[in-house]
Amino acid sequence: MDSHTPPRTEKSHPDQEDHSSLASREKDAGAAIVPHHAAAIDKAAERRVLRKIDLFLIPVMWMGYGLVYYDKAILGSAVLFGMTEDLSLRVVDRTTTPPTTSTDRLSWATSMFYFGMLAGLYPLTFLLQRFVMGNVLGGVVILWGLVAMLTAAVTSWQGLFAQRFFLGFVESIMPTAFMCIITNYYTQEEQALRQSWWFSATGGWTIIGGALNYGFAQITGGTLRRWQYIYLLAGALTVLYGCLCFLIPNSAVSAWFLTKEERVIAVERLRKGQTGVRCQVLKWSQLKEAIMDVKIWLVAFMMAAAYTVNGAVSGFGPLIVSTFGYTPLHAILLQFPLGFLVIVFILLTGYLSSRIPNIRLALLIACCLPVIAGCAMIWRSTWYRRAPTPVVGYTIIGFFGPVVSLIISIGMANVAGATKKSYTAAAIFVAYCVGNIVGPQLIKTPTLNQHYPALWLGLIICYCIVILLAAALYLLLARENKRRDALALDEAGRDTHAFRDLTDKENPYFRYVL
Repeated sequence: MDSHTPPRTEKSHPDQEDHSSLASREKDAGAAIVPHHAAAIDKAAERRVLRKIDLFLIPVMWMGYGLVYYDKAILGSAVLFGMTEDLSLRVVDRTTTPPTTSTDRLSWATSMFYFGMLAGLYPLTFLLQRFVMGNVLGGVVILWGLVAMLTAAVTSWQGLFAQRFFLGFVESIMPTAFMCIITNYYTQEEQALRQSWWFSATGGWTIIGGALNYGFAQITGGTLRRWQYIYLLAGALTVLYGCLCFLIPNSAVSAWFLTKEERVIAVERLRKGQTGVRCQVLKWSQLKEAIMDVKIWLVAFMMAAAYTVNGAVSGFGPLIVSTFGYTPLHAILLQFPLGFLVIVFILLTGYLSSRIPNIRLALLIACCLPVIAGCAMIWRSTWYRRAPTPVVGYTIIGFFGPVVSLIISIGMANVAGATKKSYTAAAIFVAYCVGNIVGPQLIKTPTLNQHYPALWLGLIICYCIVILLAAALYLLLARENKRRDALALDEAGRDTHAFRDLTDKENPYFRYVL
């Protein structure tokens, strides 16, 4: 096929539905623009289309998830800039000898954000599937920015709790939207690398956010406190980003940055993976199947266990580092090595996953080991003024970044069907919220002299659980692939199954990635 000739879009089979029946939206959106059977695609044209998709989507998602991470993580810096005292987040009990200090209110302020996310994940995710994606995203993100800016107006710890809850509610739409966007535009082989690209903003914005916060630390005048300026900036950037979100198309079928011929190529190239593009009808049968699917539960439990680290690091990271004998400013700067490690290894594991088949779960297990080692180093080392060992341990727990990135890519690459994909994305981030709620509660201020033993021992146990669950998932998926490989299937049927919005269990041609 000539590189300038797109696949033909005429109906090539008498059983192919006409466009009036497709208007019911019961089928996958891709069925509206591609033929019933597979059409040959010129490789050069496919690479050109893939490059255009990357150039539009990846920067948008990287910026968006960066703001998500920055918005959560700035609480850790804000408490060093006076928020703890201004909002009474630290309570000193002077009835004891010596007086004891409790930061439970700060722990709950961190956790309230994730209670809000728990409340918002499923309704906003299904709202995203049901209506025009760009419109829903744009409106919710602008609202998120306004709520973030209102943090500067909070005057009590009770008000902060309420603000954090609503902030988490509106912010919950972002990660699930990006997970679904990746599965709607990319093949199974491409998804791990692309998921890693947008999720690498976790590391990138640890560095960018640290630099911004360090700059705010230099403010000595003005009518506002330094932590209030941080939230005003974060909210303003988010509102601007929300305006950009209105440009995000529903799927490759309606992607305005592609020509008509390129849209056909963008959809046709997804046929082999059998994951579909997008369907705006909520299907209860798919929802029931997702709830009963063991592999989704395994992925969710892995995410919950793995993300307990983030619950501690994002809310308490600079505060923990300052207990190693560093000033607040130095504690912020020491977030940079962690951020660098996170971004490098998220991208590296994503690249290896796209190049070497069925290596994702093996990489996930390998990345758990440095996290366990880092927790042990912090816990068992000697903490003295500017002690290097706990800082090194703190840095290498940044391997939690590639662990979580791989969990996302494994979870989303192994499901099909629009409603089931939406449910899975939400389930993964419900588990993400659980991990983030548990993490801060493991930090007990009275145990500082013992190096927070509950925190580091708890994290070590969580990552041992992740390893066991990953091994169980590998065996489960490998056995199912072997069973399907033994089926006597007509290869001609592969073409007709691709855009019927079937789930991975309904479609015998679907294969799981390991």
